[in-house]
Amino acid sequence: MKTSLFAYGFRSQFLLAGLAGLLLVPLWAASFVIGAPLGSAWAPTLWHGHEMLFGFILSAIAGFMLTAVPSWTGQKGFAGRPLIALAVLWLAARLLIASSALWPPLLVAGVDLAFLPALGILLARPLLRENNRNTPLLGVLGLLWLTDLVFHVGLMRNNPPLALHALTVGIDIVLILITVIGGRIVPAFTASALRPRGLEGTVQSSKALTVLAVASMVLVAVSDLLGPDSRMAGLVAAIAALCQFARFLRWGTRHTLRQPIVWVLHLAYAWLPVGLALKAVALLAGAAFAAFWLHALTVGALSTMILAVMTRASLGHTGRPLIVDPLITLAYLLLTAAALVRVFGLSALRLSYLVVISWSALFWTTAFALFVIIYAPIFWKPRVDGKSG
Repeated sequence: MKTSLFAYGFRSQFLLAGLAGLLLVPLWAASFVIGAPLGSAWAPTLWHGHEMLFGFILSAIAGFMLTAVPSWTGQKGFAGRPLIALAVLWLAARLLIASSALWPPLLVAGVDLAFLPALGILLARPLLRENNRNTPLLGVLGLLWLTDLVFHVGLMRNNPPLALHALTVGIDIVLILITVIGGRIVPAFTASALRPRGLEGTVQSSKALTVLAVASMVLVAVSDLLGPDSRMAGLVAAIAALCQFARFLRWGTRHTLRQPIVWVLHLAYAWLPVGLALKAVALLAGAAFAAFWLHALTVGALSTMILAVMTRASLGHTGRPLIVDPLITLAYLLLTAAALVRVFGLSALRLSYLVVISWSALFWTTAFALFVIIYAPIFWKPRVDGKSG
């Protein structure tokens, strides 16, 4: 049976992201809770952090950009062999890392580091040809590649703090992407959804707040690069939280509650100011309840935004109505539960750390299992409207 899996950029990369979400977290949880071997020579914490960032998150970013760039530039969408090559490269890196005890570190690093340049080359041609305003995103991909390079250098030099530092900065770079791209799509999609109800005027955008939000997130990345876990990093996080919250308040969230495909975008973005505020409290006051601020930003903001965008874009680009299956609404709620338990389970719910890891992993895994079950056939089959892509 002929497949459409490589007929457009989002299909294969979103499926890989969903499978990564389904497999990586339970493997990490099993390793942490019962000591199940991972097979990797890397320390479990480093393996977990790297694979969530450069496996799960990066695959979703690739799927989004491979789909968005043709729309931004008016060029033909990516399909066929380039997408197959990217998928093979991504899979090869995951397999080599999972069995890294068997391979020379340079081989593992080389394959892993090849994905972003390959993606960048594909995206650069249409962006540069059209002199598109989104061309600076290629620089963001370059910075992500540098953080991955530093991560591997840290591993090879037996310097885990350097590797962890690289992951922190890499997460900050993705948060900047969420601020830029999310800051465009959340109000735009909200206004579109509210227009039939005559409520599009409730969504407001401010150029000044946009500039402040993006600039403050750049400062977050710089402060984490130069002084991670410092009081200065805490102060910058507090400023960024205020900027993000002020921006978010203008997007008419309360009017979206009837439409899960819209409110999930707001929920995802709301985790940004929450996570930044928790980071500020943790670094400036040392409050125990804020200790897991990083997971508010990763599980809460990044992962929820990824699930929100993947579920929406996959419907729109396959000719389907923008109405999610009730099981996907459940997936949104389960992912939110995973974030809440991971961030507040120890302090607010008084759960043991093993229970926190177990329950948050269960909620997360079920959410992505539902995504794969519902969306794998969508990725595999042609568009329902008969168009190409």
